Amino acid sequence: MPLHRPDTLDAALALMGRGGAQALGGGTDLYPALRDGVPPAELVDLTGVAELRGMTREAEGWRIGGATTWSALLRADLPPLFDGLKAAAREVGSVQIQNAGTVAGNLCNASPAADGVPALLALDAEVGLASAAGTRRLPLAEFITGPRATLLVPGEILTEIYIPGAKGCGAFLKLGARKYLVISIAMVAAVIEVEAGRIARARIAVGACAPVARRLPDLEAGLRGKSVAELSEILRDYPFPELAPIGDVRAPAAYRDDAVRTLVARAITTAMEQEAAHVA
Repeated sequence: MPLHRPDTLDAALALMGRGGAQALGGGTDLYPALRDGVPPAELVDLTGVAELRGMTREAEGWRIGGATTWSALLRADLPPLFDGLKAAAREVGSVQIQNAGTVAGNLCNASPAADGVPALLALDAEVGLASAAGTRRLPLAEFITGPRATLLVPGEILTEIYIPGAKGCGAFLKLGARKYLVISIAMVAAVIEVEAGRIARARIAVGACAPVARRLPDLEAGLRGKSVAELSEILRDYPFPELAPIGDVRAPAAYRDDAVRTLVARAITTAMEQEAAHVA
């Protein structure tokens, strides 16, 4: 199985366009999967492509290069809006995995329990895709279509993630069977904008409780204008219609349902407290 290491995006796209090639980022998901599947005809290592690495501030937001590692994201100087994404980055396996694994790889793997997906959904992230035939851009919520399934087509690379500029502070909470190095039972990301002690805008996403991570638009709308003191009443009987938790070896469905209710409240509270601390 040939391994190519191009140093430009054009060279990478040309290699991907030959047919049968598989893009390689950190390999933290791809290499384990090779044990049980048919290996690709070729691997194209994207980590040497400089234009795919790093984060940059642009006119309307931020760009995360497709080969940017989780460790690089953690080191980046970012506003409170990204606190939830950074918290999720700390949960992506061990430090060794964070040093090798890429943000784009986490999205392309499309696990229902991928730590990065809820945090990026709560940031209204979009993905940029490129192939030898051209480029396209679409919301992350559309890009992941099911467990291990995305809208990537053969020969295409996820080259960048776009985050629109916004106010607010992010938070991320993950529940697992132990503290570290664990697959999620449930996880919640929230980005909260506060005005005069009340929620001016809420963006909330839940992972590991449906075939794909989901935003909660009805709850977001219902939280507008509310205070922390009103959260328990709002969430007590909220039905979470967007979710479909299952029972598995990690937890029964009813436990996930209860856990989400608690995690949502804690994530919102954490984001509001962190924003107040940043302002102070």
